Amino acid sequence: MSRLPTDAALNEVVRLISLDTTSRNSNLPLIDHVVELLKGVGIEPTLVPDAEGTKTNLLASFPAADGSVQGGIVLSAHTDVVPVDGQPWTSDPFAAEVRDQRLYGRGSTDMKSFLAVVLTKLADFVAQPLSEPIHLALSYDEEVGCVGAVSLVDRIVELGLKPRGCIVGEPTSMQIIRGHKSMNTMSVHFRGVAAHSSLTTEGVNAIAYAARFVDFVEQVAADFRANGPFDDAFPVPFTTTTANMIRGGIAINTIPADCVVDFEFRGLVAVDPDELIARYRAEADRLDGLMKQANPAAGVDFQVMSSSPGLDGALDSEIVRLATDWGGEPSEGKVTYGTEAGLFARAGIPTVVCGPGDIAQAHTPNEFIDLEQIARCEDFIDRLIAHARG
Repeated sequence: MSRLPTDAALNEVVRLISLDTTSRNSNLPLIDHVVELLKGVGIEPTLVPDAEGTKTNLLASFPAADGSVQGGIVLSAHTDVVPVDGQPWTSDPFAAEVRDQRLYGRGSTDMKSFLAVVLTKLADFVAQPLSEPIHLALSYDEEVGCVGAVSLVDRIVELGLKPRGCIVGEPTSMQIIRGHKSMNTMSVHFRGVAAHSSLTTEGVNAIAYAARFVDFVEQVAADFRANGPFDDAFPVPFTTTTANMIRGGIAINTIPADCVVDFEFRGLVAVDPDELIARYRAEADRLDGLMKQANPAAGVDFQVMSSSPGLDGALDSEIVRLATDWGGEPSEGKVTYGTEAGLFARAGIPTVVCGPGDIAQAHTPNEFIDLEQIARCEDFIDRLIAHARG
């Protein structure tokens, strides 16, 4: 028979799911809830808000017995979820339901179950003296490109916390993941000149130039697919790049003045993201020159929307060994999806991804998590706490 989570963990997941933290919304109601829980156990958190003050990261440190907050382990989670718009849910995505040993709701897998388990253990963090600190790091806007975690990790560095390890609780079915690709998103705006479609010499077709850029993206993708570099630990062992959204034109009989292409690449650690971005920017600049030759009013605007680094930890690292001791399942594989783990690793904090739930359920209609996964995560955090007590 499958193990069941505690009522405390289950109730906390339900509470977190009820807070609609879709990335376009504020995450402050959830953060306010966490702040209240932290203050209830005597911990004053640090908030790292966005520029508008509508969203915030949260950092909380549970000090060692000697009062030190240096070293220790970071438990990392993002607070936002993806939209449910247009998805055929059979139940309210923000009113969690338990059916057939599964808990359904937006964020149940990605990644409010991990956060809920951690929050139910806050009293345990302070119940006995710790030999090393435990840090809680919650971010905003992970789902739109790991945006919030940049300033969150910067604050960890600024405070000189120097953690010796980090667990990012993204859904891995409690496997220990030590590697993933970088995630980079860009938008290119082609500004043409409108004209009647019968007077082609008077216009500059933004869609036509956008199509050339999309073809360039496909050529780059084909080159990576054929020539690498390769890493067979990934299910897709090379860097991928795709143009996934295009918007342009107003009528069938009007030369389009605007077209926007949104595209991404997911790169192996061996591929320098800055160099690849520069390659794309150079092609956009080339097309900008051609459009201006046709009409000086035309041109191209290139924007990097987000760029989060990949992760490539060693199999024999201390954080992998610790995560194994705490009940994580060792794995030699790497994953194609991105997480905030690369940001922690880039800051010199050894990091792995290990959390409850199956990534295949993330972002889907009727997202669910097996209850046994929540119970396994509870065991993992219990062992981590026992380790931190020495």
